[in-house]
Amino acid sequence: MLEKYLPRITFDSYEDFKRSYTVNIPDNFNFGFDVVDGWAEAEPGKKALVWCNDHGEERTFTFRDISRLSNQAANFFSSIGIKKGTIVMMIMRRRWEYWVCATALHKIGAILIPASLQLTSKDIIYRAKSALINTIISLCDEFVITQIEAALPEVPCVVNKIVVSGKADGWISFDDSLAGFSDVFKRPTGELATANTDTMLLYFTSGTTSLPKMVCHNFLHPLGHIVTAKYWQQVEENKLHMSVADSAWAKFGWGKIYGQWICGAVIFAYDMEKFSAAKLLAMLQKYKVTTFCVPPTMYRFMLQEDIKQYDLSSLHHCSTAGEPLNPEVVRQWQERTGHMIYEGFGQSESTVILANFEWDPPKPGSTGKPSPIYDIRLLDENGNESEDGEEGAICVMDAKNKKPVGLFTGYYADEKLTEDKLYGKCYNLGDMAWRDSDGYYWFIGRQDDIIKCSGYRIGPFEVESALIEHPAVVECAITGAPDPIRGQVVKATVVLAKGFVPSDKLISELQEHVKHVTAPYKYPRVVEFVDELPKTLGGKIKRAQIRTDSANNA
Repeated sequence: MLEKYLPRITFDSYEDFKRSYTVNIPDNFNFGFDVVDGWAEAEPGKKALVWCNDHGEERTFTFRDISRLSNQAANFFSSIGIKKGTIVMMIMRRRWEYWVCATALHKIGAILIPASLQLTSKDIIYRAKSALINTIISLCDEFVITQIEAALPEVPCVVNKIVVSGKADGWISFDDSLAGFSDVFKRPTGELATANTDTMLLYFTSGTTSLPKMVCHNFLHPLGHIVTAKYWQQVEENKLHMSVADSAWAKFGWGKIYGQWICGAVIFAYDMEKFSAAKLLAMLQKYKVTTFCVPPTMYRFMLQEDIKQYDLSSLHHCSTAGEPLNPEVVRQWQERTGHMIYEGFGQSESTVILANFEWDPPKPGSTGKPSPIYDIRLLDENGNESEDGEEGAICVMDAKNKKPVGLFTGYYADEKLTEDKLYGKCYNLGDMAWRDSDGYYWFIGRQDDIIKCSGYRIGPFEVESALIEHPAVVECAITGAPDPIRGQVVKATVVLAKGFVPSDKLISELQEHVKHVTAPYKYPRVVEFVDELPKTLGGKIKRAQIRTDSANNA
């Protein structure tokens, strides 16, 4: 399959990879037909998906199974009026039906919006009105169904309600409907055929500092994830890859469908209802997962378990993204499992942008080097390129003319924002980093998260990494707190490890620890202990909320 899209698959070095990597862009590429059906025709018995949940259910699907089921789903969806350009929101967690429905919608040319089970009626109303959603496909969950029903009177654009894995009054049963439709769905032609430039996916951003924006990806987006899967996550054909991500998030597209299936890997999907580090480790052992990707927070909590009681000998490669990875977590994971953790970085707007690739050893704390897809530069506040060792904003250069495969095409129904953000001199991600003399990039923080204290600029990640080295700290968030003399001071909001209790003595110990690990002026003058950190639905720390709370309590 890779040979269809890559003129070269192997490279001698990172420099060769960066210089020589290219993607063959086919006419009217469609992931459903060209990848799923392509594998089904070439190798009908090839495994595509191994799925299980917390209730002992388990199913294995070949590409032929996904092809047939998605054809039935496409015929069913077409029968209720879903067609090319129809906007469909799916709230599915990690149900196996997600892969079937997503493939079917891609074949039809509908626009898919993945969404979270935690959305309230207010969230659903905002999304439905913003995108003019026509159809909602939802897991049969009491909270979700209740929130959707409460929203419907405000959103007459929603005309179809489909429920999977159960029944709900007034909803069409996906399971009952599927059986009545043919498992043959011919590729549309003419005006009904998808074009590379058509919108395939809409992701709503987290909305931590403003209302969520609608990020558009076209039908070429899956090809951008070849780098994500093959060269960063290092998935292996016919071996199990596990990315722990809910279907609501772009990370699901990064790790649980597109690049992985292009590479012929088998996706392992554990539909866990609530995160448990012990259960996750048990699944890695039971199913003999080969490649593995989870957010840094999950690594931190897994390290609280007795990892050596689990047989993880099947693991070949570990990776992470979503938040910066603290060097101490890398050290402990390698010590206990024998594996380095390969960090990657990107956004809902992109595929992997920076990553630790196979040719050079990762430097703990660094997010690696640029993907060959993107022309990445660090620019200072005047728009000039930063030298090695100098901080700058991470930018994708000249995105309008070069149009990197995998990068978003704009913000839905907002031409002005698209023009302002994407089609100027560069696309500024809003994240700060610096580059060392070996070409590795070191994440500092979001531009809004930089702390300015007595004339110093302090990035939160370095201080967080220092604190994580202390055995009392499971996770923490560093933010700026208002101060009448210094303008801002460093504040640490800390979740303690088992066996530790808050005290003034512990605060002093943590402060002294930071002074010895990093520059003394960076130590947290304010330390607050909490049971858990506020996070977005996608699991990212809400530093803006912590800053607001600090300002209100000042």
